[in-house]
Amino acid sequence: MTGETTVRTAVRIHGRSAQREAVRALLDGLRARSGHLVVTGEPGLGRTALLQWAADSFRAGPVLRLGPGEDRGAPTTAGELLTTLRKAAGEAPLLVCVDDAHLWDAPARSALSHAAERLHTAGRVALLLSVAGHRAVDPEFARLPVVRLDPLAPSHADALLDEVTDGSTDPAVREHLLAEAEGNPALLLALVRRLTPAELRGLRPLPRPTADAGTLAAVAGSALTCPSADARDLLLTVAAAVRAADGPDVDTRLVLDALRHLDPASAPTANPLPDVLAGAGDRLRFHSPLLCRAVHATAAPDRRRAAHRALADVLEADGQPLPALLHRSWSLSGPASVARLADRLAAVAADGTTPASHGLRGTAYARAAELTADAPVRAERYTAAAEQALLAGRPDRARPLLAAARDCAAPAVVRGRAERVRGLAELRDGPVGDAHQSLLLAASLLAEDAPAEAASAALAAADAAWAAGDLSSCLATLSLGPAPVPRDAAGMLGPAAPDAATGADGLPGAVDLAGAVDGAGPGGVPVPTDPPGPRHAADPRHAADPRQVVAPRHATVPGHATVPGHATPGYAAVPSAVLAGGRTGGATPRTDAGARGGPGGTRVCGAVPDPVRDHRVGMRALLEGRLDRAAPSLGQVVERARTDDRPETLLRAASAALLLGNVDAARRAGARALAATRQSGSEALVPQALEYLAYAELRAGRHPQARAHAEEGLRTALRAGQRNTAAHHQAVLALAASIEDEPATVARHVTAALATARRHGLAQAATLAEWAAARADLGRGRPQDAADRLGLLVLPGPGRGHFAVWRLAVPCFVEAAALAGRPEDTHEVLTDFAGWAAFGADPQAAAQLARCHALLAPPDHADDLYRRALARHDEAGGDFERARTALLYGKWLRRRRRPREARGRLGTALAGFDRCGAGVWAAQARAELRALGAAPQGGGAGTLTGLTPQQLRIARHVAEGATNREVALTLAVSTRTVDYHLRKVFAVLGVRSRLELARMVEHADRTRGDRRAGDRM
Repeated sequence: MTGETTVRTAVRIHGRSAQREAVRALLDGLRARSGHLVVTGEPGLGRTALLQWAADSFRAGPVLRLGPGEDRGAPTTAGELLTTLRKAAGEAPLLVCVDDAHLWDAPARSALSHAAERLHTAGRVALLLSVAGHRAVDPEFARLPVVRLDPLAPSHADALLDEVTDGSTDPAVREHLLAEAEGNPALLLALVRRLTPAELRGLRPLPRPTADAGTLAAVAGSALTCPSADARDLLLTVAAAVRAADGPDVDTRLVLDALRHLDPASAPTANPLPDVLAGAGDRLRFHSPLLCRAVHATAAPDRRRAAHRALADVLEADGQPLPALLHRSWSLSGPASVARLADRLAAVAADGTTPASHGLRGTAYARAAELTADAPVRAERYTAAAEQALLAGRPDRARPLLAAARDCAAPAVVRGRAERVRGLAELRDGPVGDAHQSLLLAASLLAEDAPAEAASAALAAADAAWAAGDLSSCLATLSLGPAPVPRDAAGMLGPAAPDAATGADGLPGAVDLAGAVDGAGPGGVPVPTDPPGPRHAADPRHAADPRQVVAPRHATVPGHATVPGHATPGYAAVPSAVLAGGRTGGATPRTDAGARGGPGGTRVCGAVPDPVRDHRVGMRALLEGRLDRAAPSLGQVVERARTDDRPETLLRAASAALLLGNVDAARRAGARALAATRQSGSEALVPQALEYLAYAELRAGRHPQARAHAEEGLRTALRAGQRNTAAHHQAVLALAASIEDEPATVARHVTAALATARRHGLAQAATLAEWAAARADLGRGRPQDAADRLGLLVLPGPGRGHFAVWRLAVPCFVEAAALAGRPEDTHEVLTDFAGWAAFGADPQAAAQLARCHALLAPPDHADDLYRRALARHDEAGGDFERARTALLYGKWLRRRRRPREARGRLGTALAGFDRCGAGVWAAQARAELRALGAAPQGGGAGTLTGLTPQQLRIARHVAEGATNREVALTLAVSTRTVDYHLRKVFAVLGVRSRLELARMVEHADRTRGDRRAGDRM
């Protein structure tokens, strides 16, 4: 290690919001009770830093730090420990921090555990322990609540790197360091310390490997010690096997067979396992990925090569050529046969008939590149590795591979492919403006030697412009030229055989990372900027609606995959290229094995181009306002999916079905697409499939199912490093929550979506999130606030929302403006919306338009317009929108002193809201019914029965006049808990003030008392 860079001390903890919230809850609880918490995580993740943060944050009393050994004051019995705590606490709350509690001896750990269960006898004490995460938790601590530290998210690791280097790190070096650190903050800091300032700034080559044995050993520390030679061989063999595995675990039989090859005289066994390993069924894994890397790196070179050689022998005998070749390459001790082995690795990786995941193929290409002397071929192989990493949902691995390819001299076609992968990676996890420029450059570099790929890259560039809300750039990019006639598999990223534009080893140019846009439509299709052009026939009332009528984000073309990069959920107004590519039409990696390949294969041949043509024709007709021409073509796309199980085909079918308003077909295709993406092992497509399925469920009025899909989609997007995709999932969740939950839930999702949207220029996600916040205001009966928010989105001006989304929010804006007494603001946008409704692609638009006119009409016309709107809703279906119209009609009737009619309409609205889970809106209906003197379902005494026991206790205390702080002290919970439950109480009961709550509780108690008296009589 050179140690030539002085690393500034980080002044704050990056990320860890969930863990810090758990610690805050522990500390807040000290106002009323004692508590304990265990923090665990692998070496380097910051257990000590979190305990220090807790100590620095605690102001209510003293902090006591305990450590192992008598000289550090650790008592040997629970009674002694509790006595010590009583003395230290006095009358004030006490925080006790015990770092590395796993280092205490067994009696001391037992005393600590027993004391934790009896802390209440020592006063108000918070016990915060940290234990190692590279081994199983000691049984003494197994019963205590645990919070686990995970690797830092890319954005947080990036912020840490900026903090300690003043942002001076070269972009390529930054990508490499972040990939090497794998979210471990201590390892990231150690890597920075190892480099010279010139290396950090990209002025000198980085040392290879950057994370060398010394660096890894220093971070792992004492966790790396191993007691016996047999155990060291077992750990080394597992660590070696993981390098060519699809995940963190490996087959136990493979490891044991390799150990027998390594030492024929031994009788290896997996029982008992070293404590750093975990066994589950027939699989073995390290508790700590860092320790796995450290074990491999610090092993004696001869022994490490021998372990790889033994694994290669076993895998060859088992008929697993790709991992066997990888291990064979790692067993080399000299230059002999290196070139031949590199060629074999690349050829097998490119062979679609060889079963292998995208991740494993990427590892093979990267290793082949490392062994390749010829610079152009090396660049080509690094680029192929990056493509596979992107397909595997690992953009963090793709970026440093692209940087390595850039360091090699290469022809324009290879540089173009690398630039395209870089652009697609940015499209789903970076600034979309950067993605647009990268993809335009890729199109330019590919134009001469690979025109089909150039067109695909150009259309993906249009998707980036779409995501940014830059209509002029989107149209200009689409005008670069017509979509080419697909070759082989409808315009795949490269040829299916090693003939054109590929190396002799047959690199998988056929992996279509951006091909979906080829099938989207010709580049010159006009995007209507005035009605009646489809602005996405989404149902503006159902959450996530904006994507409902369009090819959701990544509807890909058969034989094209799109890198779920993020882009846009595709609206009817989006250029057909983008629509076909879904959210960003050109970004879905190829996932199926196609005609030639097996599972995980990378080449597809012979794909039928008809679905591509049909989608292009249908989308063009839709954009031109010719629904009669669009329906037959899009119907063919839906129909073909009945007999095709490829993820891209199914996603395209779901998109086409949503465009046609066939929600049932969209749900079926979305569910099948999700199953197909999971079966194919393409992690990059899973978040997209979940998003499409959420759109279809929302359109069908199945809000709970839609929310479940969006929540899972958010998790998978974050795991796959797709922050832009995650932002769209957050926007979907915000839209769903705006009709279902209390404002805090909406605010949380809106804040998360906007954080990424603003950072990466995602105009569409930002517009959806802002719309969700406004709809939440409207649902809570705050039309003035809603009109203010929505006015910024829908009224003309530079701040107007995304060009394909703002029209969808018009019905909400008209309602808010009318209720707020600002009808004059609506005339221009309502005229625009009337044109959209006349287009006919959205079955709900006509009913919404009639409702808008009813809100603005004089009394002698409003009645008929409301009735007309309800009749249109009956034709179109959809509980939520119909209930909204019935609610507004009921309010209007009540104010016209027509209580009997109003009661009927309001009762219908309440039933509709309850049916679709729109709790916030149901509360409005209940309040209106109470104003009429009616007893709505769940009203009066029955309303309180809808509260949870904790909510009921809090409601009663508040009704008696207690403040939130007083309630918290009485119930021994934090004030945050009281705030949260009180918001739920207000939402469930439909009240807006403490006084109204007190009256309702009093009325419920009186009603219950009268009922009991009646029962006694």
